[in-house]
Amino acid sequence: METNFLTDLMLPISLGIIMLGMGLSLVPADFKRVALYPKAATVGLVNQIIVLPLVGFLLLMLIPMRTPELAVGIMILAACPGGPTSNLITHISRGDTALSITLTAISSMIVVITIPLVVNFSLRHFLEVGEYVPLPVFKTIVSVIIITLVPVIIGMIIRAKSPGFAARMSKPVKIASGALLFIIIIAAILADKENFVNFFRQAGPVALALNVTMLLIGYFSARLFKLRIDQSITISIESGIQNGTLGIAIAATLLHNPTMTISPAIYSLIMFATAGVIIAWMNLRFKGKEISVR
Repeated sequence: METNFLTDLMLPISLGIIMLGMGLSLVPADFKRVALYPKAATVGLVNQIIVLPLVGFLLLMLIPMRTPELAVGIMILAACPGGPTSNLITHISRGDTALSITLTAISSMIVVITIPLVVNFSLRHFLEVGEYVPLPVFKTIVSVIIITLVPVIIGMIIRAKSPGFAARMSKPVKIASGALLFIIIIAAILADKENFVNFFRQAGPVALALNVTMLLIGYFSARLFKLRIDQSITISIESGIQNGTLGIAIAATLLHNPTMTISPAIYSLIMFATAGVIIAWMNLRFKGKEISVR
């Protein structure tokens, strides 16, 4: 992540392609769906926007790191929304895919405002004065809009104008998105491979604890509010599966700190492992039968 070619060009392009793919799957009704599921949408968004950063911060207080940049990286990840990957995992796990798409779409808009606030708080708390440059709020908002919301809007316009083309491109773009995410994670790791084992020992336990805690909070908070099983699965996944690519992009392109990219990369690796467990468990539990909507 140290080369300008990777951070200034390839990473934003890769994130743009991933978000374009998300836009190709969206229609205006996905945003209107909040009115149909107000309770489910509220629980999901509160978990993503408020609870996730709070839990991340509390875990960092309980499990302090010797490398403060890794702690900031965890908070950057915690400030990110769910990504397109969460929609796919929800579908395979037999959750409410429509609700997942809605939560991802709306949270991606809200975090445009919350990301600079959470990140600046984290920089001030974990780093000493003089060790960091605060993110300029307005410039950061514009940057996040350009690399996330603009591609989504373009994808939605393409789908509205040419639904057939959007449908044909959906699978190739999803495959490309998955491949790019993998490449980005590996690039973040290789950028500081000499220290990766040490960094993993520090950030790995916090990343795992954050991921598992949010998956559990998402599921049981949904059940507490008497949401359906499929909606509870969705909120669990949306609470624990985050847009790691965006986290890496913020650390690399806006903060220009390769060490901070390691934590989102580690979290992304862990979340794929826990997602595999969820997929296997849900499909085994409901094999050959429909999930109850009660």
